[in-house]
Amino acid sequence: MRTGHASKTALRVALRRAVHQVLDQPPILPDPVAIPLLGSLFAFDPDQEMHPFIRAFRAFMAARSRYAEDRLAESVARGVAQYVVLGAGLDTFAYRNPYPQLRVFEVDFPATQEWKRSLLAESSIVLPAGLTFIPLDFEHKTLAQGLAEAGFDPRRPAFFGWLGVVPYLTLDIFRSTLAAIVNLPAGSGVSFDYALSPETLGPLRRMVFDRLASRVAAAGEPFRLFFTPQELDSEFRRAGFRAFEQRDSNALNLLYFNGRADNLRLSSEGIGMMATAWV
Repeated sequence: MRTGHASKTALRVALRRAVHQVLDQPPILPDPVAIPLLGSLFAFDPDQEMHPFIRAFRAFMAARSRYAEDRLAESVARGVAQYVVLGAGLDTFAYRNPYPQLRVFEVDFPATQEWKRSLLAESSIVLPAGLTFIPLDFEHKTLAQGLAEAGFDPRRPAFFGWLGVVPYLTLDIFRSTLAAIVNLPAGSGVSFDYALSPETLGPLRRMVFDRLASRVAAAGEPFRLFFTPQELDSEFRRAGFRAFEQRDSNALNLLYFNGRADNLRLSSEGIGMMATAWV
């Protein structure tokens, strides 16, 4: 992302989540904030949205948020009371948070966060008392420093949602973020999505990847970091997590799209994976 510019991909993702509320019934991620947040930016072509590629991409945007929020719910049930949304973009969890005891920290690049706050104000969306914004440029301040300055309690466990971010990072920043999380108390965890290494993809998956990679590069936010499932497991072990899981498109379909009358589902040629690791 260029300095001083809000994320273009954040808007595209938010649009997909909002369209999901309209075209996919019932939504697997009910989100009454998604459309109001976008205001006049919410517009779509119904015919284009039914293209198989766009429909499957929209399903993944909803599924990854649902997956992370389900893992968060499990953590809250075990007593976690701090949730950190890394690279929050236009994520809406904080404005529909069902857990009164849960404090939410939204961490993002300053320009993107400023843009989001302007959208929230324009839409008259009330900021919850348990929400803290943390504008953070990783080139000038570490995650631990940013959290500490915002009142995050490192003596208590926390859960982290890290959606739509990892593919854009360097390996060093990815590892340093895992290190910051693994140093928190037992019970802490993180959920994120990642892109499969393109050289491991078959012809159809590679075609899908190349198309998506071209779009994000044109937006000034190129993909930089990829893993195989085995490589990511090694990263978790290297960081020191005690347990971890990964879910591919087939597993997510079984969790969230099985038996739908509208046949909404993730493509078997999906190029993204979900992962969760626990301290």
